[in-house]
Amino acid sequence: MKSILIIIPAYNEEKNILPVYTALKKVFAPLENKYSFEMLFVNDGSKDNTIGEIEKLANTDKIVKYIDFSRNFGKEVATTAGINSCKADACIMIDADLQHPVELIGEFISRWEKGFDVVIGIRNKSKSDGWMKKVGSKLFYSIINKIAEVKVVPNATDFRLIDRVVVAEFGRFTETSRMTRALIDWLGFRRDFVYFDANERLHGTASYSFLKLVGLAMNSFVSLSLVPLKIAGYLGIIITLIAGLSGFYILLGKYFFHTVLASTFSDSENLAILLLFLVGILLMSIGLLALYVANIHREVINRPIYVIRKKNI
Repeated sequence: MKSILIIIPAYNEEKNILPVYTALKKVFAPLENKYSFEMLFVNDGSKDNTIGEIEKLANTDKIVKYIDFSRNFGKEVATTAGINSCKADACIMIDADLQHPVELIGEFISRWEKGFDVVIGIRNKSKSDGWMKKVGSKLFYSIINKIAEVKVVPNATDFRLIDRVVVAEFGRFTETSRMTRALIDWLGFRRDFVYFDANERLHGTASYSFLKLVGLAMNSFVSLSLVPLKIAGYLGIIITLIAGLSGFYILLGKYFFHTVLASTFSDSENLAILLLFLVGILLMSIGLLALYVANIHREVINRPIYVIRKKNI
């Protein structure tokens, strides 16, 4: 009998724990003659009674396991902790708020049985997404797929199944700033897709604010591509050439050939133009380099990417 682990990151989801548990048990029922299931809740430092609700279930049902973080480390790290703890033949990541339709789990397993190592849930539309998030999502995927080394599937979600061979390879990643689904895409393997319409959130509010999504996008740009750094270099070369040629033209035209256009620039204006170009180069280069330096700093100090307060697994 093959084993499947359901990984459920949770942050301030106390009202959703029992409903997602109940929904998953209904999905498991017709499949239990062929597969063994476990649920792994990863409490990401919730401020409410999420861990209490999880512990109640764990005390009454042995298939419920949990990891309880000492503080909030973010959904990407919570998902990573779940994957790193997986000893099953496959694992499925799913949100606690039931926006991911659990009834599709059987379809994910069916695709896996056909030989696909990764089965990805692709969101057609979400009833709860505002126009800003929709526009931002389209812009993100448009940019990342032009600059990244590996293509990121548009509208792909964390709702996905990965085989144990993918789990093993995923465990080799060491970076702390990560976009889990992008790293799984980077690994390659045989992939298939399941399309779905996201449900409305059952209880509470989304833990990923717009600013957090922007931060995740920036981390993705930095970790998946060197193009931003190269752009800074290209801009530096272009602007330096323009500034150098302009300064050279003004110098020759004003002091040697006495052209009318060059003569209209005063010495202070000439200096100001050159300084503005040079300051622009420095500001753009330093700003982009700072993102990479920050990533290097986080990796060099080698902090653990999560801390477990207690666990039952």
